[in-house]
Amino acid sequence: MKRSYLLVLILSLCLIGLALKFTDLSLLSTDQANPSEKVALQTISEDYYAGPFKVQITVNPEQPRVGKNSLKIIIRDKDNQPINHANLEAIAEMPAMGSMPTMYAPADITSEALGLYQGQFQLPMMGAWPITLKIDAGTQGQAELSFDMGTSRKGLSLSAATPSPYAPKSTGASGTTTNQDKIFKVDSYRRQLIGVTTEAVTCIRMKKLIHASAKITYDQTSLTDISLKFDGWIENLNADFVGKKVKKGQTLFSVYSPELISSQDEYLQSYRRSLQGHNSLKEAAARRLSLWGINRSQIRALERRGRALESLPIRSPITGTIIEKNIVAGSAFKTSNTLLRIADLSKVWVEGQVYEADLAWIELGMPAQVIVENKPDAVLIGEVTFIEPFVENQTRAARIRVELDNTDGLLRPEQYVHLQLQVNLGERLVVPEEAVVFTGENRVVFMDLGEGRLKAQKIKTGVRNDKYIEVLEGLEHDDLIVSSGNFLIASESKLKLGVDQW
Repeated sequence: MKRSYLLVLILSLCLIGLALKFTDLSLLSTDQANPSEKVALQTISEDYYAGPFKVQITVNPEQPRVGKNSLKIIIRDKDNQPINHANLEAIAEMPAMGSMPTMYAPADITSEALGLYQGQFQLPMMGAWPITLKIDAGTQGQAELSFDMGTSRKGLSLSAATPSPYAPKSTGASGTTTNQDKIFKVDSYRRQLIGVTTEAVTCIRMKKLIHASAKITYDQTSLTDISLKFDGWIENLNADFVGKKVKKGQTLFSVYSPELISSQDEYLQSYRRSLQGHNSLKEAAARRLSLWGINRSQIRALERRGRALESLPIRSPITGTIIEKNIVAGSAFKTSNTLLRIADLSKVWVEGQVYEADLAWIELGMPAQVIVENKPDAVLIGEVTFIEPFVENQTRAARIRVELDNTDGLLRPEQYVHLQLQVNLGERLVVPEEAVVFTGENRVVFMDLGEGRLKAQKIKTGVRNDKYIEVLEGLEHDDLIVSSGNFLIASESKLKLGVDQW
């Protein structure tokens, strides 16, 4: 009886040992030779998708502390199979602040079991310590994840990850479907450090200011050249310097011309004969004098005087200012030589160069402001009277003209001024100009989706002014966007999401 009992006991122990052996084998991967590498893939955190991997990661203690901390990481592929023998690198980093340089806290990570990795790191001081995890699994792929971490809060918060084709889709704050790989996180501490502010997309009555450097020039329609239709010599020069003001009818100079004296004598002879009834010769002689520029009043004076003038006065046809002088007293001149040029400065032109992109907004008759450089508070109002019909090839600009009254004589030709034209563009959906990041042909803003999440959003832009840019596509009214700190946010997102995301 005792022997039978002993045999039963031995047989039971053998069966229990055999069962335990098969249980141990079931915990091993079929292709593993090392029995110490047991599967340890229980869930330790939510799944994060990066490249070809699904990653879980926790920090211990849950709220990191100054001193020793540890990480636990599980990595799987798209089929939920463990990734073994990958090279992992994790570094916590405190950004530079003032004179304090950037500080680093690297983690020493080792493989513990199938798909399970553990590591430790030391934090030398309290504060924000964003941590970056790099995964290199050889032919199975590579990926990078960034998490916000700090000694003042619990856990890790994903801020960016290598785009993954397996990541599930999520719904953004504006109600539109967005891919997870276009969203990244920036915690409140880092936002404050960067100087991030947000603003809602809105509609305004948009105005565009067109600026142009300009110069005052003469009104070319009021220029008068003094030239004579006979040869002679200058006598008694009154218009003796450039800049001298003259009045209409004032004597500019007198001339001596043998041809003119001969023509006067001819006329006097014809005039005397006309008194005897021979009028035909008188009219022919009078026409000859008028063709030489002698007017009817001078001819009547010649009749009353009864003798030719050896020195004939030449009078100003307009009131103006002498701007060009090519004679001196006693100098000889030839027929059609320009002796003087007189400009009426009671009206002047302002001519400026407007770039090709702004020409479409300019119309004839639109008001324009002219600001004199040495009198910035004195704004003069005129209107556009001319738009050049072609664009200069090198500058890609065209000339426009504004006419100004100058009866007070304060505006001087060749004086530099500033030309400003205001265009009313009507109601437009706009964002601040500093909110838009220009990346080649793309225009990008960062939408604030709440809970620290930001999204790089491509937009199509329209017209712009000094403060705002019109949004044609990509945003809706009241969408919340980052309005300052964009370039630092852009640099961070490019590093975390990849340039191809934009």
